[in-house]
Amino acid sequence: MTIFLRKLPESSKNFLRPIKNFMMKVCYYGHKRYCPVCGNFSRKFRHFGLLPREDAQCVICGALERHRFLWVYLQKRTNLFEKKPKHVLHVAAEQCYEQTFRELFGQGYLTADLHNPAAMVKMDITNIQYPDQSFDVIFCNHVLEHIHNDILAMSELLRVLKNDGWAILLVPITSEKTFEDPTITNPLDRRDAFGQEDHVRRYGPDYADRLRKAGFLVKITKSDDLFKDNEIIEFGLSQGKQNIYHCTKKSTNV
Repeated sequence: MTIFLRKLPESSKNFLRPIKNFMMKVCYYGHKRYCPVCGNFSRKFRHFGLLPREDAQCVICGALERHRFLWVYLQKRTNLFEKKPKHVLHVAAEQCYEQTFRELFGQGYLTADLHNPAAMVKMDITNIQYPDQSFDVIFCNHVLEHIHNDILAMSELLRVLKNDGWAILLVPITSEKTFEDPTITNPLDRRDAFGQEDHVRRYGPDYADRLRKAGFLVKITKSDDLFKDNEIIEFGLSQGKQNIYHCTKKSTNV
């Protein structure tokens, strides 16, 4: 049903979404799992991924492990939800966040994407069309692994971030050390080398060093830093664990 909904006009989606959510709540009724993004309980999360991960996706809002982790981080460790006007750039906006952010930030919220026509602006993040220090907050998650010159993209995101602003720049960490090879251009070869046909590298824990090379200060938070053991299970974070990379300019304190 989710695939069917994606093909419909937005007006039809808005009409059918409550029906779909009600059906999912009935089918997955229970209280063993909790999604902090949409505030719903279920007996389990759905499997998700090219190599399916069990207990991964919220049946109501579609949030994955990284989305639930980040949502709680944003609530507990940032000023995002303080009632203060903000200019927020959201690159490749996650659907589970987008509507809430639109309501929260109003005209200060901007979605951007190079390929998705539903985004508010078309944007190449290696050449951002906005002046220096345009945004208080930037989200750019699971995008940089698609970008050939990721250091340039990071530098551009740094440029348009305000001096007292912050950015969340997440990528999948799937290697012991970052691996890239620009000679690998065939989609099937990329899938074998990088995990997806449209990926151009695998990141390792040295990803933080690349962010620092671009000029960011980086604070890393692990799920164990934020959640108790029972919460990791309840929020479905035991698989697909990922760090939060909270990035600021060197002229500010984290």
